[in-house]
Amino acid sequence: MSGGFKVAEVANSKNDEFYTPAYAITPLLRHLPPPYVDKPVSIWCPFDTEDSLFVKIFRLFGYQVTATHISGGFDFFKTEPLACDYIISNPPYSLKGDVLERLFSLGVPFAMLVGVVGLFESQRRFEMFRSHDFEIMYFNRRVAYFKDYQEQAPSLNPPFSSVYVCRGVLPQQIVFEEIAKR
Repeated sequence: MSGGFKVAEVANSKNDEFYTPAYAITPLLRHLPPPYVDKPVSIWCPFDTEDSLFVKIFRLFGYQVTATHISGGFDFFKTEPLACDYIISNPPYSLKGDVLERLFSLGVPFAMLVGVVGLFESQRRFEMFRSHDFEIMYFNRRVAYFKDYQEQAPSLNPPFSSVYVCRGVLPQQIVFEEIAKR
């Protein structure tokens, strides 16, 4: 792993642990195949606990979901990839480049919710995106993340937009989705 930092230390920092509201997850459902009894669809959420709304929403709609999180001893960069159809999550903000790099190397369809600020601005990420097919899902509003699953009050309404960076999920390279904050 590059970057000269320890993944566990960064992933547990207070600035990297924000949770995604339901309204920012449900647009993905329009782009995933529906699960059937005879053909289940499995999703690995590598940055999520059982409390995650990614986990709860996908299970509610019948997907088989495996949640792993650094707090449970699952370091995304050291964990062998789980057998799954999709990898979907909101990765630690400070690790988005490293996460995307690993995801491209795994070859499994994925959707990662990330901030757009600086997404393409390093030469390393520029080269990574230039050499891989990928899709982007843009929202009409900014996502207001939260820090507490009990209250889910927005604790961060960032001054930047968030997008899903995907591979093998969306029907075209750029998709625009409207979200309704409640």
